[in-house]
This record gives sequence, C-alpha cells and structure tokens, in this order.
Amino acid sequence: MAKKQTNPIDVQVGNRVRIRRMLIGMSQEKLGDLLGLTFQQVQKYEKGVNRIGAGRLYEVARILNVPVDFFYEGVASSGPDPEAAPPVMEFVSSGEGLQLALAFMKIKEARVRKRVLDLVKSLAEEEEQKV
Repeated sequence: MAKKQTNPIDVQVGNRVRIRRMLIGMSQEKLGDLLGLTFQQVQKYEKGVNRIGAGRLYEVARILNVPVDFFYEGVASSGPDPEAAPPVMEFVSSGEGLQLALAFMKIKEARVRKRVLDLVKSLAEEEEQKV
C-alpha cells in the first residue's frame, strides 16, 4: 500500500503556524490546550501530516493573533513553489534558524552582534571550503 503523501499547502500552513507560534514564544502544549488538542496533534498540524480544517484554522489564527491569510502567504494560485521560497523564510522555518534569529535580536550591543555575525560567516566559509 502506498504511503500517503503530505499536501504542499498543508505543509505551508503548518509551517506558518509553527513560525508564528514560536515567534510569540508559545509552546505546542499551550497551543494544544487552547485548541483542546494534544501537543502531538499540534505537531502533526505543523508538519503538514494532518490537515487543519477551516474552523480550526480560524481558531488558530485568533489564538496566534494573525489573519487567516497569514498562513497562505507565499502560496500562488498554482500552489506553493518551494524554489520560490525566500531564503529568509527557509531559514526561519527551521527550528534552529528561528531560535538563532530570536536570540540574535535580544543582543542590544552592536559590537557584539557584529562579532556573532563574523563568527557565523567564518563557520559558513569553513563549510563551503569542505565541499
């Protein structure tokens, strides 16, 4: 029996739920509690494994304080184009990228931010040289 494939739009919507939830510092457990779900169910929504119904998506938007169309940003009429995803969205879509961005924004001193940026660039250059 063939494995069920995730719909790219469900993945996009779930990804946007995850990004917004993390941006406001809410856990999957807290979102689940507010929706009457387990954190595992929220996890499946965020991965696009389970589709979020219209009524539930409306509730998620209300809880996360965004308009429903926030979850569809970047989706053309022909569906999401993974090649067209801006690198910034790809970056914040990863857990590490979003955490790094949020932590970086908390650094107030420009000199320290510059040093962190220099470190990251240096590490990236080392990775490129390995290839």
